Formats: sequence, structure tokens, C-alpha cells
Amino acid sequence: MENRHIVIIGAGFAALTAARVARKRDRDVKITLVAPKAEFIYLPSLIWIPAGIRQPDDLRIPLDKFLRRHRIDFHPAEATGLSGDGRTLRTSNGDLANDGLIIASGGRFLKKLPGIEHAITPCEGIAAAVRIRDRLREMDGGTIAIGFGGNPKEPSAMRGGPMFEFLFGIDSQLRREGRRERFKLVFFSPAPEPGKRLGPKAVKGLLDTMRKRDIDTHLGHKMKGFETRKVITEGGEFEADLILFMPGMTGNQWFDDTPLPRSPGGLLQADEHCAVPGFERVFVAGDSGSFPGPDWMPKQAHMADLQAEAAATNLTDELAGRPAQATFKVELVCIVDSGDRGMFVSRTPTSSRVMPPSIVMHWLKRFFEWWYLRQYR
Repeated sequence: MENRHIVIIGAGFAALTAARVARKRDRDVKITLVAPKAEFIYLPSLIWIPAGIRQPDDLRIPLDKFLRRHRIDFHPAEATGLSGDGRTLRTSNGDLANDGLIIASGGRFLKKLPGIEHAITPCEGIAAAVRIRDRLREMDGGTIAIGFGGNPKEPSAMRGGPMFEFLFGIDSQLRREGRRERFKLVFFSPAPEPGKRLGPKAVKGLLDTMRKRDIDTHLGHKMKGFETRKVITEGGEFEADLILFMPGMTGNQWFDDTPLPRSPGGLLQADEHCAVPGFERVFVAGDSGSFPGPDWMPKQAHMADLQAEAAATNLTDELAGRPAQATFKVELVCIVDSGDRGMFVSRTPTSSRVMPPSIVMHWLKRFFEWWYLRQYR
């Protein structure tokens, strides 16, 4: 195929991995990255902004050098739609024709609960983490409520892990500052066993840690909404001076202006090869897609990278006239960090492992951040 052109939507984990793998597999193909800004935000380290372990600019990585090194064009725009055959991407900065498309534009948080504007959604980005930092500095005491929900139509479309990290990290921070006794911490979730996706051993470890840290829980009650200083569930309500809440995720708004098939929860439907069924050379990776796999399959950076590698491998194979045969490994790997210690958790379809919190794991998580970001600096 002459003048081959791959278009990749996004500038997060999945998009950048897809771009890197595509370039490695085909030195001549034209690659265009579409995103509002040519920068990568390292979201896993947002948990360290409230305590000052990381500053905002530490996590904001300009992509100019990466794009030049890999000869990737950048199209500054937001995706707005797609032609019926998938070969023309509509953007806020004009149309882009493509010979192959990888959609890795992330997910969108469900903001349907009444009063959700009274809660901070930490994983929305650096600005949210800075708000948490500033609020903690202003508070002399009170109740801090931290929790997460899900998308009932898409069990995998949730991101609970970071909320455990904000919970334990804020507890550690307040203890270091010598003012923990002036605060009440409450963890809430409609799930009776929060963290179950990490495995049964992890659930026990997380709940035991909450008890040891004197953190109250409000579990197993469906969310009804929020007020200025209140969390409301079907099992009761409680006062809170600061509310951090991670809702479930759904697909991007622009998906509505495409013919692509959607899952019940609003994500793009994908097969085991990360291909979108019914569309030639259209692939999806990361939070944008609904993939076949176990119900605990995570929405996390590691999983997005694995899916992106499969998507880019299959697309470059198809452009070269080879069949798309690559699949992705289903694996959950994370370190639940508390600011000074970390609990290692891993899970595959055949095994699960939990290691008790240790200082070593905290420093390993910090080392991994440095190691991972080298490729984009």
C-alpha cells in the first residue's frame, strides 16, 4: 500500500505506546498523533502532589523530543467524528485521512450523580490534585471522605486503585504533619468488598490497613449523590468537609458521532486483537475500549500499554499484507502506595499475589516512574 498513513488519537499511555511500537515495526510509515496538546501527563503520580513529593511540572512531559526522535507528526486538535468507513477522522482542526486508525483517547468520567460538582475527581488531572493539595493546606481539621463508584453497565470501567492511594497517602501525610488526630477519614463505596478486582487477598489487606489506620468505612450502599458538605447513599448519609470521588467511566463524547459499535457501558467494542468489529484497520486500546476478558481486567496504564502494543502490531501487519494475530496479555500489576510504603499486587487469569506494604515498594514505584518516563523525555 503506497503512502501509508497511521493516525493515532490521544497522548496518554496507550497512544504513545502504539506510536512507539508502530514506528519500531515500520520505519517508513507516516504516523500522526492527534491530541489537544503535545504533552504526556503521568497520571499514576498524581497521588504524590498533595504531600509535595511531586510538583505539577514533574508529571507534565513535553513530547517534542519524542515526536522528533520517532518522526511522528503532531496534529493539535480534538477528535470530533469519523467517516462511515473509518478512513477520515474529523477533528476540531480539519479532517485527517488515514490508512489505519488507533483510537486511544481515554475514557470519560460519568458525572451523573446529583451534586457531584461538590466532589473532586482526582484522576481528572494535575489541576484536581493541586486542588486537593491546597484544600488540605487550608483545613485545620474535619472529615475527609474518599471513595469510588463504577459503571453498572461496564464492570471493568472503574479506577479504584488510585483512591486507596489518596486515602492512605493523605493519612500518612497528616500523621507526618502531626495533625492526624484533628481529622476523621471515611472511605465509602457502593461495593461491599472494595478492591475485589485486585483479588480476595488484596481486599483483606486493604480493609485491614484501614482498620489499623483508624479509617472509618461506609460500604455496600448505592450512591444517591452529594451536597456541599455531605455524602448521601441509600444506606444513610454523613458529613464531609472534603470529598474525593472517582466515578465510573464511559466512552468519549465524540464516539457518538461515529458509526463504531459500542458496548453497553458506552465504550468502543473490541475483539481479542484490539480491532473494532466491522471496520477495516480500526483499532482501539486503553480506556476507550471494551475488551474480551475476565471481569477483573483493569483499566490501568499497564493494561493500556499491553493493548496498545497488540493494536499497533496488528495494524502494521495488516498494512504489510499480513494477518492480524497478536493478542494482549491480561495482567493486573500495581503498587498501592501510601506516600512512604507500598503494597504490591499482581493478578493474572491463573494466579494472584499480594505483598505486605514495605518501604522498598514505595521506592520501586518512584524508580519505575523515572524509568518509564525516560522514553518520552
